[in-house]
Amino acid sequence: MNQEVKSGKILSPAKPWTERHVPGIQVPDEQAALKATFTEPTVECPECHALVTRTAMTFNAYVCPQCDEHLRMKARDRLNWFFDQVQNELGQEFVAKDPLKFIDSKAYPDRMSEAQKKTGETEALVVMQGVLKDIPVIACAFEFDFMGGSMGTVVGDRFVQAAERAIKEKQPLICFAASGGARMQEGMLSLMQMARTSAAIQKMKDAGLPYLVVLTHPVYGGVTASLAMLGDVHIAEPKAMIGFAGKRVIEQTVREKLEEPFQRAEYLLDHGVVDQIVHRHALRDTVYRIIAKLMNLS
Repeated sequence: MNQEVKSGKILSPAKPWTERHVPGIQVPDEQAALKATFTEPTVECPECHALVTRTAMTFNAYVCPQCDEHLRMKARDRLNWFFDQVQNELGQEFVAKDPLKFIDSKAYPDRMSEAQKKTGETEALVVMQGVLKDIPVIACAFEFDFMGGSMGTVVGDRFVQAAERAIKEKQPLICFAASGGARMQEGMLSLMQMARTSAAIQKMKDAGLPYLVVLTHPVYGGVTASLAMLGDVHIAEPKAMIGFAGKRVIEQTVREKLEEPFQRAEYLLDHGVVDQIVHRHALRDTVYRIIAKLMNLS
């Protein structure tokens, strides 16, 4: 029995050198997940859950570089991206009122104030006048984060003003639609905007000026039943949800399960509701070619 005696004590045999702990070397935890570190705000793709920096998303027009999913764009960002040059903004003089003194869980003015702080916009429709390549155009875009892009009196006022300016200056009008429908806080006054916007579009048709609609995700309700479906050409972004009543409401009515891609842009294209589906990266060129053809500029 080999034992080492030192200072009157019996010591255990020394461990083999292969089993000795080496100071300074740390064994990594194999269970620890590796996480990417970003130095700026990121955007998570709702489809593939990839994290992409906001700068990269902006340069890619908010199309996921990993899976090609089209993310929602803010109205102002979309118009600034669409135009080569912005000349001025229209409709800022219109301000929403509270004619019905409407209160649900919150008063209407409080909801408006919250939406304005959240989005930085004064209303759910942004209208700009500018140049697309070499063609002067007027374009409007719905801000979905502003109370679901709902159409109230100010939205109607801004759209009608945009149409009247287009007629006066003989320019085409482009509408990027994204809305949940009419704004219930304004009741009948909101529903009246369907007729007002429809009449303004008819005036554009009488003047022989193009009105194009780009259907983004999602478009529903009174907006679909009026200005979003009265264009000379209807373009949709991939996988955009488009309809009047929501899918769940229809399922409860017909008592059937509606599978994908019901109400998707691809489904509506197959059934003749939209004219074409265009990738966002090709949208500016496509709109330009259509306008040039309709106005005999090509």
